[in-house]
Amino acid sequence: MPRIHSEAARLIGQRIRRARQDLGISLENLGELADVNWTSVGKIERGVSSPTTETLIRLATALEVDAGAFIRGITADAYPARHHQLTAREFIEARNRARLDR
Repeated sequence: MPRIHSEAARLIGQRIRRARQDLGISLENLGELADVNWTSVGKIERGVSSPTTETLIRLATALEVDAGAFIRGITADAYPARHHQLTAREFIEARNRARLDR
């Protein structure tokens, strides 16, 4: 069985599947409406693949849902470990402190 790409991909896929099922359309129908291969839609729904921005917007448009609804509340922590855990603001503050310490 294919591995989940990330927790974020799993959540996004779950939200897309729910929207599709609420409309009562098949993977094939959604793929055709969004101009995305239906097997790719299936991989996204299962969380095996993480959609590109374009694919996410195409799916949302076809489902008549705001694309933001699919990613709402998901943070970088839902992806594999990052080298840096700082936000831009924290990075700038640390850099400024380092300059003052010189």
